[in-house]
Amino acid sequence: MVSALRRKLLRDLWHMRAQVLTIALVVACGVASLFSMSSAYDSLRGERDRWYARARFPDVFSSVRRAPRSVLGRIASLRGVAIAEARLAEEITLDMPGMAEPVAAHAVSLPPHGRSLLSEVYLREGRMPDPGRSDEVLLHEAFARAWGLRPGDHLVAVLHGRRQRFRLTGIALSPEFVSVMQPGTLVPDNRRYGVLWVNEPALAAAFGMEGAFNEVGVRLDRGAREASVIAALDQVLSPYGTIGAYGRARHPSARWVEQEIVQLRGQARVTPLLFLGVATLLVNMVLARLLGLEREQIATLKALGYGDREVARHYLSHALLTALLGAALGVVFGAFVGRWFITLYEDFFRFPSLTFRPSASTLAFGALASVGSAVAGALSAVRSAVRVPPAEAMRPEPPPRYRPTFLERTGFHRLLPTAGRMVLRELERRPGRAALSAVGISFAAAIMVAGRFSLDSLDLVLAVQFGRAQSDDVTVSFSRPLPPRAVYEVARLPGVLFAEPQRAAGVRLRNGTRVRDAAILGLPRASALRRVIDERATLWTLPGEGLLLGRALGERLGLRAGDRVTVEDAEGAVAPREVIVTALIDDMLGLTAYMDLDALHRLRGDGGRVTSVAVRLDPAYTDRFFARVRRLPAVSSASRRQSLIDYFRHETSRMSATFTVVLAVFAGIIAVGVVYNNARIALSVRSRELATLRVLGFTEGEVASVLLGEQAIVVAVAIPLGLWLGKGLAWLVLQSIDAELFRMPLMISRTTYMMAAGTVVAASVASAWVVRRRIAGLDMVAVLKSRD
Repeated sequence: MVSALRRKLLRDLWHMRAQVLTIALVVACGVASLFSMSSAYDSLRGERDRWYARARFPDVFSSVRRAPRSVLGRIASLRGVAIAEARLAEEITLDMPGMAEPVAAHAVSLPPHGRSLLSEVYLREGRMPDPGRSDEVLLHEAFARAWGLRPGDHLVAVLHGRRQRFRLTGIALSPEFVSVMQPGTLVPDNRRYGVLWVNEPALAAAFGMEGAFNEVGVRLDRGAREASVIAALDQVLSPYGTIGAYGRARHPSARWVEQEIVQLRGQARVTPLLFLGVATLLVNMVLARLLGLEREQIATLKALGYGDREVARHYLSHALLTALLGAALGVVFGAFVGRWFITLYEDFFRFPSLTFRPSASTLAFGALASVGSAVAGALSAVRSAVRVPPAEAMRPEPPPRYRPTFLERTGFHRLLPTAGRMVLRELERRPGRAALSAVGISFAAAIMVAGRFSLDSLDLVLAVQFGRAQSDDVTVSFSRPLPPRAVYEVARLPGVLFAEPQRAAGVRLRNGTRVRDAAILGLPRASALRRVIDERATLWTLPGEGLLLGRALGERLGLRAGDRVTVEDAEGAVAPREVIVTALIDDMLGLTAYMDLDALHRLRGDGGRVTSVAVRLDPAYTDRFFARVRRLPAVSSASRRQSLIDYFRHETSRMSATFTVVLAVFAGIIAVGVVYNNARIALSVRSRELATLRVLGFTEGEVASVLLGEQAIVVAVAIPLGLWLGKGLAWLVLQSIDAELFRMPLMISRTTYMMAAGTVVAASVASAWVVRRRIAGLDMVAVLKSRD
């Protein structure tokens, strides 16, 4: 008995091989997304945790203007502190060949005693600098690879206005620079910003910091409370101009890595559900139709002595074998996609050894999930079929309704041709099936929209932030606040047509028990080169007094327009003041507040100092301008707006093409799976009806329109539903992004909507073409033979 059922199972699977394959591909996409994303998540998180532990990445960080080395002993003796290490860190510029503007870099000191106690660098190539040499440096791998630099090459740096030639001894990585991003930028640009390590005596001599430090890292004892250590550390460093200690969770690089890990975990949970949900629907559809066609065979099997369990096991095996085929394909495809994910991450995150490490538990869970989705889809259909008594099963299944449909009673059907009436009648009599099919197809469009919207949102950020908000050509930033005369010195540089001051002030905002560290950006009230524009492109005028507060920052502080917030100077140089919040705006720059420049000067009382100058430049003087800027001792960077725009577009376009192809393949598989199986099942069920129509004189095209017209209407309903679902999924993705790092608006372009709709239509047309060929090949004599 078992062998006979097995032969029938293999024969049925072969006869339905096209349908089995389309369902298996949908299952494969679900397993592949689960396997690749979960394994990439485990790989990324595991490598981060291992490296943080191995390199002794600090738990708490703090910066000061200048503190004597003797203070380090007090920090190390604080309760809860296991290790404390101080160092120097300064912003410098590099003269790179072929680059007109100076390249910014973050210089970090290497301890004179040799090995670092915390954040130990990982030497990728070459050797450590000789502690006795002042002209040897290490360079971060990302910058070195972007410029093609190797150990033995030389760099020219400007340290506090003094040019110095360095020899590159090695290429290194560090756990605190997994992601290297210049403050104020949207994406990493490894050709315009890098990290290098210099022997401490050389860096101290260049910046007059002998016997002092300006950064300290702390490793906590097991069980120590981070908040208590931060409070004690702030108290020790308050006389030295601290900007406030913070935990690892707020460290810029660690925060970007954690943000990506959180998003990847969310995607690994949601994306597979879409595919496996569609697979459940398809299995249910196919098995329900198959069981309907084989009612007499089921009755015969029962009459021959096969029990309900054996019959149920036989039909469940259809679903299980399809799911296992999909799982096998999904594992292979998932391994490929997972390695592709890791390759993408290597462009943004630098680890000593970031490799794709597939997890056996994830593999097992993926297989169980695929089997579970198949069983869930098959169970209800199989249960209802095996419960039918053999005598009843020998009779054809009665139609669900005999009465006229709603549209027929209204007379609307008279306006349609015969084929159209048949299509509407079929849809009205089985609305549940059509609705489920539309939902399944809509997932294809939703995946395209949710996957591509971030590219549209980034384009909007680019257009608003670098198009309307900023209209300067160059922003010259200083390593420290300078007196107002710095603006006039920049204005006198070659080619400068107009110069405008800016002031960025680190502050701590307090509203009751809620506290946030942020930056206030002071701009001239009638600024021509930098304006405050929100994500809706609304231009905001700076008030004479008070703050324009980013909505994300205001919500975290529990503030509304009209409330007052306490502004504490981050360096403790100014007494706390209360300032009114004039409005909350939907900006895109994280925790930022805006203020009239004169009002900020009055608040701080520091003589009108500035931290940067926005410049409009005559293009003919670009090279001469940057040549002079390089020699200014207080300049930490000079960034061209157009260079940032070009790099941003290059990076997004590089990812866009590959990402769109992958999404289109996934979406196409879903659409083909639903449309083809719907049409193929309908052809099997209605083949006698369609052959009868041919005998009655209907053309092949009219017969095809009866069958495929139903699918066309389902697709037409599914597309707008899918676009709406995709927008909802995109909104959910945005909620997982840390708004303190970056606020991205929800923007979906017409191009994305058209791509999503076009992918579904193309997949549906391809499926319809295959079914249309089968309709043309109908053997009318064989189909019309009756067994009555």
